[in-house]
Amino acid sequence: QVQLVESGGGLVQAGGSLRLSCAASGRTFSQYVVGWFRQAPGKEREFVGRITGREGSTYYEDSLKGRFTISRDNAKNMVWLQMNSLKPEDTAVYYCAASRWLSREDRVYEYWGQGTQVTVSS
Repeated sequence: QVQLVESGGGLVQAGGSLRLSCAASGRTFSQYVVGWFRQAPGKEREFVGRITGREGSTYYEDSLKGRFTISRDNAKNMVWLQMNSLKPEDTAVYYCAASRWLSREDRVYEYWGQGTQVTVSS
């Protein structure tokens, strides 16, 4: 069982940065892939990126490469999403999720946080 809690969202101007945190509980957290997803109003939830459990290998949605970076510290049970050069179209609720499998499909992820709102003003 893994419980996830996101934090760090807020209001930022276009061009600014935010770092989202995902705090996890569970002794086996290092065995899980952690993915970040986002959902804008009126749109489907979309994949942002993911990081593997032990190696910390990352993979991102093509359109976000170079602006978003995922990292983790298994000793602290933490995962972060660093977002730079933010754009109004990045406005969404951001979720972290955990899975035992490598995937960009949200249906594969077993555990989800409650989400944190990110709003980017123009």
